[in-house]
Amino acid sequence: MADDRRAVAVLDVYGTLRTKILDLQLPPDERVNIDAIAREFGVSQTPIREALSQLEGDNLIIRTPGKGYRTTPLLGKAELAELFEFRLLVEPWAARAAAVNRLRNPSSALRSSLADFIDNAESSPSVRHLLVAHDTKFHDSILSAGSNDFTLRAYRATHCHLHLFRLHPADYQGKQTVGEHRAIADAVAACDPDAAEKAMHDHLIGAYHRFAEVFSEGIVRGPRIPPAARLF
Repeated sequence: MADDRRAVAVLDVYGTLRTKILDLQLPPDERVNIDAIAREFGVSQTPIREALSQLEGDNLIIRTPGKGYRTTPLLGKAELAELFEFRLLVEPWAARAAAVNRLRNPSSALRSSLADFIDNAESSPSVRHLLVAHDTKFHDSILSAGSNDFTLRAYRATHCHLHLFRLHPADYQGKQTVGEHRAIADAVAACDPDAAEKAMHDHLIGAYHRFAEVFSEGIVRGPRIPPAARLF
């Protein structure tokens, strides 16, 4: 029973802290006070430390020996471009692979995720959190269908959706994202690898520019794209 209560406490602390980090209620690059969190939740430090360890795995918390825990900084402009360069190398290929693999075609899962998001968006208290969950599931389903565990692990290790949505994208309600995801899902369902690759490429370019809006006006939108995009 004690172990069950601790597991519930860890899950509760993890979920609450994760939400606060994504909503910037816990500011980026901010020291995390374990004593204060323990008092807030009315639990010992043990479940707090276990929850923080899980958040380390999400790359939302950094632990420095002798200095304790801090929230991770936000992505910078250069890091944002590097992340999308990686995604442009991996995800158009993954969409193409998913579209030709008829036995593991993920179109049903993709369309189901889209339908769930659309159905719940209007009534959700936090469309942003709903969009994070949908975006994560949608892209993970495509990578998983490729049957390349090395690529899937490398992609998951970026925790890209958690870090990107801390930047508060311009597509706050997900309307542009839904349209782009629908084009990808339709191409995968049609087993059209060329269309699937192009739809994913176009989606990533659009997403990059939406997230880049958080930075200064010096970022040029429109034809300017990350260097790796020119490979496709």
